Amino acid sequence: MPLAQDSFRRIGEIVRIVVTCGPSSEPLDRVRRLTNVSTGSLGLFLSSVFADAGHEVCCFRGTGASAYVSAPAFPIVPFTTAEDLARELKILAQGRPIDALFHAAALSDFRVGIIQDQAGRPLRSGKIPSDASCLLTLVPAPKLLPKLRELFAHAFLAGWKFEVEGDRAAAIARGERQMVDARTDLCVVNGPAYGTGFGLLARSGALLAAEDRESLAKLLLAQLVRWDQEQARRGRPPCSDASP
Repeated sequence: MPLAQDSFRRIGEIVRIVVTCGPSSEPLDRVRRLTNVSTGSLGLFLSSVFADAGHEVCCFRGTGASAYVSAPAFPIVPFTTAEDLARELKILAQGRPIDALFHAAALSDFRVGIIQDQAGRPLRSGKIPSDASCLLTLVPAPKLLPKLRELFAHAFLAGWKFEVEGDRAAAIARGERQMVDARTDLCVVNGPAYGTGFGLLARSGALLAAEDRESLAKLLLAQLVRWDQEQARRGRPPCSDASP
């Protein structure tokens, strides 16, 4: 696609990019799962744009994603739980360094703590009986995004912030907080609270608007180029030359 070709021509090297997409799921029992609503379509689209530009792309897609790409030009690695994805990324971090990671996956914010019957007794059945009410206790799941900087110290990291409640200003504020807490280089804000399209928050404080996924891809590539140029000015290794 021309938008990717034009943006990456300034880097001049093949860039190694990781994209995560789709939902994770957490087991309730052996046949039921707690999951998020996510098709994985945006992550697959971005992966296709990057790969069509001639770059080395690896996409990690949740097994619950409904979107697919016929004959993809990049490997797609499936994951189920957030723990699965974390394990795969830790393995990846031990190999050749990556240049950029776009973490668009919708990981579960909760895990199943305990399931009890009406009398308060734990239910440990492989398939919880459906003929009576039960009490499900959810516990917060560990966040993966704040751990990525330790795994990929020299990479360009972008997180996503999908917000439902509040207004655009509140969504942007949460995105800014995410960048600080997770030490990312960029945050993509979207969802009902943000409104139509996407907002790209940079560490400089700039907010760029993208009306659709094509515009988003172009802006993401431009931000990566700008980041790479800044790294070069600081004397750090450029894309594809960083040490693990």
